[in-house]
Order: sequence, then C-alpha cells, then structure tokens
Amino acid sequence: MKIALPIAGSMKRFMPRTLFARSLLIVLLPTILLQILATYIFYERHWNNVARRLAQGVSGEVAAVISLTDRFPGEEAKASVTKIARDQMRLTVSFLDEALGTPPEIAAHDYGFLESHLANELRNSLPGREFIVRTAPKLETVIIRVQLPDEILQVIVRDKRLFSSTTYIFIMWMVGISLALLGIAIVFLRNQMRPIRQLAKAADEFGKGHEIPDFKPSGAQEIRLASNAFHEMKHRIKRQITQRTEMLAGVSHDLRTPLTRMTLQLAMMPEGEAKSNLTGDVEDMRHMVEGYLAFAKGQEAEAVQEIDLVTIVRDVVENARRQGANIDLIVPAQIVTKLRANSIKRGLTNLVENARRHASEIRVTVGHRENQILVLIDDDGPGIPADQRDDVFRPFHRLDSSRNSETGGSGLGMTITRDIIMGHGGHIVLADSPFGGLRVEITLPA
Repeated sequence: MKIALPIAGSMKRFMPRTLFARSLLIVLLPTILLQILATYIFYERHWNNVARRLAQGVSGEVAAVISLTDRFPGEEAKASVTKIARDQMRLTVSFLDEALGTPPEIAAHDYGFLESHLANELRNSLPGREFIVRTAPKLETVIIRVQLPDEILQVIVRDKRLFSSTTYIFIMWMVGISLALLGIAIVFLRNQMRPIRQLAKAADEFGKGHEIPDFKPSGAQEIRLASNAFHEMKHRIKRQITQRTEMLAGVSHDLRTPLTRMTLQLAMMPEGEAKSNLTGDVEDMRHMVEGYLAFAKGQEAEAVQEIDLVTIVRDVVENARRQGANIDLIVPAQIVTKLRANSIKRGLTNLVENARRHASEIRVTVGHRENQILVLIDDDGPGIPADQRDDVFRPFHRLDSSRNSETGGSGLGMTITRDIIMGHGGHIVLADSPFGGLRVEITLPA
C-alpha cells in the first residue's frame, strides 16, 4: 500500500524537472552537506583549540609581565619589563594612572570570538584581578587592561597572535576545490545529457513523420542500447508501412482489371432489374477500390519541406468555392513550417469536401495556439453525435444517420486525413461548432 506523505508532495513542487538539473542536484547536495559538516568539525575542534592555545600563550605572557612588575617595583624596573615585553614577547606594555572602567563581568557579553577566549584564559592566569579586553579593528590590535594595586597595566598585542590564518586558507581551499569539482561534474553531465537529448529529438522528429538518418550511438552503455533499439524500431516501422502500402496498392490495382471486364460485360447485357442491381454492385466495388488506392497513396513517402500552410489552405478553399461552397476564410499573412505539402492538401481537401456536402456555410480559421498551429473547420450541417465521433475515423465506417450515404466515397476519407495529421505529429478532434454543426480542430507542431 502506497502512503502519501505531505512533505514528499511539497518537495516535488520544488524539485527540478530536467534530468540534468536533478543529476546536478545529486552531486551538489552531498558536496554542500560535506562542506557544512567539515566546517562545523573544523570550527568546533581545530579552530576552537588553536584559538584557545593562542589565547593561553598571550595570557601567560601578560601574567609574566605582572609577576615581574610585582617582584621588581620601581620606574627603572618597569622600563626594563616594558623593554623585555616589547623585544622578547612582542607586547606593547604601558602603565596608566586612570580608572579601569567597566568590570569584566559587566562587559563580558560584548566579547567576540577572540575576546571571549582571551578573557577566559586571563581569568585562569590572573585569578582575582579585574581586566577589560577590547579590540581596535583599524589598528588590528587587541587591548588588554589589567587593574594593578596602584595603576593599570595596558597591554597591546597584534590580533594575528590570537588568530590562526589557516581558517581562511582552509575555507578557501575547500570552496575552491568544491567549485572545481562542480565544474567538472557539470561538463561531465552535459556530455552524458547530449546523447539523451539527441535520442529524444530523433524520436520526436520521427513521430512527426520526418526522415531521420541513423546517428552514431554515444554516451553511457544504457543510452547506447536505447539508441540502437530506436534505430531498429524505426526500420521495423518503416518496413511495415512500406509492405502494407505496397500490398494494398497492388491488390487495389489488380482488382481494377476484373472490374473493367465486368463493366464491359454489363454494358452488353440487355436492360433489366438484374443489370441495374449488378451495375450498382460494380459501382460500389469501384468506389471501394478507388478508396483503397487513395488510402495507399496517402501512405506513400513524401519529402518534408518548409512550406507556407496558408497558401495550401487558400488553394483548398478556392477549389471548394469553384464547386459552389460558401466558405469564410480567416488566416494570417503567412505560416511557414515543415510539412508534406501534397499529404496535407489531400487531408484538408477531404475535410472541406465533407463540410461542403453537408453544410451551407463553412468557416476555415488558421492561427497559432501556444507552440502549435491551429486549423479550425466549422460548418452549420447536421453534425455528428458525440458518442459516434471516434467511429468516423475507422476505415470504411459510415454514419448513415448523420451523413447522407449516397454522397459517394468509401468511408476512408477521415481515416486518411487522421493518418496524415498524426503522421505530422499533430492531432485531429471533432467537436461542436458555434454554427450548430461540426467543428474539426487540427493541431500541428509549429
């Protein structure tokens, strides 16, 4: 049983859609988590320990200066202690006669990372003494003031003695190496995505009926297998279409010979009811054979070319108008796309002829909808019931209740048209027309 988790559902909305982005996320997330973990461990262990030990050294030197001052009082001794601190400890020591100011327990909450470590070590090294620790960012120094019995000891130390530069070096190296590895991963993933996009484009073009030359499989082994399977599938489909078309065309062509003989024999027979019935049967067979040939012709291979669809629609409409159709045409100036000109013209002619036979007013509209070309054919005829619209695309199927059965044809017109449209990667849908009749909606890839 599948349990739906609300957290998983909300996460799917924020997940990337493409395979490249998801693969990159798989590489990127562990890298970021590793950096966060490594930085935390480094901060908690290495940086913290190093900062504490550096603070111990400085606090010990300050305690040593105070011990020397207590042991050897006098101005001359202070001068000697100051010189020793400057030359051997790299400390700037001075004695002030002013008040200490805010005691350490009040100012402790203002301490930063360095000051807090140094204050803790000073408390251990100078038990019972009051002190203040302040930083001077512009001078890059730390100022330590310690309350002595009669004066204040001020020690100025460079902040470099309390700060380890390996912190920044570590972070810079970590970020730099991660960016380099990320760049390598992006290049590698792009190379892996290229054959997948190539295969997807080939499948899309083949689905639209375009001629796709065989390409060399590349990429991972699974992608190569998929490419080889696509090539084999393409050749099998083309062979099956060719065999079916040739067989249907051959059978239809062979049937014309006996039909011609039967027509001649009927012409020599005396007039009567038997001759009339046989003539009707032969005529029906002739229409069926012509339908077979038309269907086979619609399956013939035709080169895909860049053509102006508007020009083809105008030709179809003008031909229908010459036969007495009342057609309103709404088209843009030009729509250039890759199509099989003769096939599309044959399919549109079938649709317009159907509308002309059963309607008095027709409107043909051509335009764009999102990334598709839209062709609408509306009429004011009797229409087709909604539950029978899928049946009209079946070969040799006729709707006697909605369309006149004596208007000719063998029931292959809509089948041929659907195959032509779907062979271009499009769709054909039947719906209700705003004129009260039938609407034929055709979508083609732009």
